[in-house]
Amino acid sequence: MSNNLLAKLKQRCLLTLITGLAASSAMAELHIDNPIVVQRADPFLVRDVNIGCYHFIATSPKFDQIEIRQSCHINELKAVQPKVIWQKRDAGPMSVNIWAPELHQIDGIWYIYFAAGDKAKPFSIRMYVLSNPNANPAQGSWKEEGQIKTPWDSFSLDATTFTQADKRFLVWAQMDADHTYNSALLIAQMDLPTSIKEPVVTITEPLLGWERLGYKVNEGAAVIQRHGRFFMTYSASATDDRYAMGLLWADEDADLLNPASWHKSPQPVFTTQTDIHRYGPGHNSFVVAEDGKTDLMIYHSRDYRQLKGTPLTDPNRHARARVLEWDEKGFPVFNNEQGD
Repeated sequence: MSNNLLAKLKQRCLLTLITGLAASSAMAELHIDNPIVVQRADPFLVRDVNIGCYHFIATSPKFDQIEIRQSCHINELKAVQPKVIWQKRDAGPMSVNIWAPELHQIDGIWYIYFAAGDKAKPFSIRMYVLSNPNANPAQGSWKEEGQIKTPWDSFSLDATTFTQADKRFLVWAQMDADHTYNSALLIAQMDLPTSIKEPVVTITEPLLGWERLGYKVNEGAAVIQRHGRFFMTYSASATDDRYAMGLLWADEDADLLNPASWHKSPQPVFTTQTDIHRYGPGHNSFVVAEDGKTDLMIYHSRDYRQLKGTPLTDPNRHARARVLEWDEKGFPVFNNEQGD
């Protein structure tokens, strides 16, 4: 997609906004054609504030590259030809298992946070960063910024970033130094968009029964700030039909590096529902709908239980979207038993 086409996208989105104001009762009228993209796990959808259109990024089923899709309409993403913006190396770091990319614009520069292994040691998964100063993330040159280093060197992935006032934080999943579980969620303040500073704090470990099915996992954090709080969803257990989503929250003015600031739901908030053919939902992100105000949750799931291969090699985790509602206390309502 050229910069000229990006300008046309902006014009189109402005026209959509003007003609669609009368339909901004989107809770009733919003129609999502699920799945929004097939065979794309760990979906991350960002609404470009400069043009009002969307950039979609997710795990490629062959774990070999990073691609971006662009559209002003979520329902059109599945038909868009993706643009490959980076491919794995032939050997060494970043040569295998390219997982869970996220796209963030920070101070006018686009960054992609992703996880990758070394072909010689495929599951030596670590976190890496790419950067691109082009206004259009599907164009320009992506620079390899290197690994995000953490205080101990172990399996780590699923980096996401958000701000509290003038502070930027990174949240990610990492195996503890004693290897007693697969991953917990950690948080640290960032000193640059490509690095963190200490202290590093653990905010949730896989200690609940539903977080330890198959594997002891807390991963895939996503953050949304609403109603005076930060809400953080995360995913747990093996990536088959036992995969499920949990919820943390903290007051928006709390010390986010104090584990006591974070509260945790003892039960999962989004799970497998066999009667509506949703299996293993998880690794979500949040975005605002085309009306500019309705919150959406983007996530992946399969529509069958019996895997075609293993949880990792079965490619049919599809990206889906659903409206995120809010209750009278300002907490998210996931409508777990309802279909999209």
